[in-house]
Amino acid sequence: MSLTHRDVATVGVGGPVGSGKTSLLTELVPRLCTEGIDVGVIANDVLTREDATVLRERFAGVVPPDLVAGVETGACPHTGIREDPSMNLQQIDAFLAAHPELDLVVIESGGDNLAATFNPELADYSLYVISVAEGEDIPRKRGPGVVDCDLLVINKTDLAPHVGADLGVMECDAHSVREGPVVFTDCKETEGIGAVKEHVSKGVLFA
Repeated sequence: MSLTHRDVATVGVGGPVGSGKTSLLTELVPRLCTEGIDVGVIANDVLTREDATVLRERFAGVVPPDLVAGVETGACPHTGIREDPSMNLQQIDAFLAAHPELDLVVIESGGDNLAATFNPELADYSLYVISVAEGEDIPRKRGPGVVDCDLLVINKTDLAPHVGADLGVMECDAHSVREGPVVFTDCKETEGIGAVKEHVSKGVLFA
């Protein structure tokens, strides 16, 4: 079956609960929009659409409300982005039906481990977000999300001194387990957001 969603670029954003995916999107999406890129956002969760509501409020005046949607997977969110992405694909098609000019759809999905990866049918490019507060050893645990994503984002760098995390060690470990780029971010101070935007733009919009 031919899928309409292949007419629009898609970026998957995964990572454990609390890693800062929503905060990252809050900073990233408006920056993409200011460059004239029309963006839609899908937030996956098991039983609620709370993240979509939060993002819709944060994107007010930047992203049309009907281009921010929640998908209730009814099971582990990983299922909806990996084994059976049909609900997300249907939502992308709904976006395109109303907004055929759409340039990019960002699909966000959380999880409690390091195994969340995106089905290539769903995401052309993937980010995986981890927080320094989860532990300095997270990169060297070699979870599929960390190793296989196109861009690894190590977030909440401002917390490193408070949790005893050495950013140098995390960077070294990250590069030792993966070949792709690594960006450190502090969403509160918007540090590193520009670098994330450049990687996304080069990876999927202007590739």
